[in-house]
Amino acid sequence: MSTPPLAGAGMPPGAFTGPQAQAAREVNTASLCRIGQETVQDIVYRTMEIFQLLRNMQLPNGVTYHTATYQDRLAKLQDHLRQLSILFRKLRLVYDKCNENCAGLDPILIEKLKQKNQQLKQIMDQLRNLIWDINAMLAMRN
Repeated sequence: MSTPPLAGAGMPPGAFTGPQAQAAREVNTASLCRIGQETVQDIVYRTMEIFQLLRNMQLPNGVTYHTATYQDRLAKLQDHLRQLSILFRKLRLVYDKCNENCAGLDPILIEKLKQKNQQLKQIMDQLRNLIWDINAMLAMRN
């Protein structure tokens, strides 16, 4: 039994039909879900790091502080926020691709997936709002 050629190797996308195409789509969707899960874990980790940085940051309220230390922490915080933004975009791409791959599934299963996706969306929105609040706090400091 030979392995089928890749879609990009001279064959148009979607050229495979039947069980092989279905298995490839399932593996692809399963891999995407794993990538999505890892991305969510990265988002949570980055958010925790941001809170750690903010907790250790001293407010410039008349107390003498080292400008270099403040600038270093601010740069780290902005880097974490930038990376968090990238992770959210990655998660959105994975989310959209999974939804695309799940077209044509059993309606009951799709409804369950939509409920889980809605929960994930709410978490993403809450984290995004939190990041915006952090950015606003930082802007007020400068």
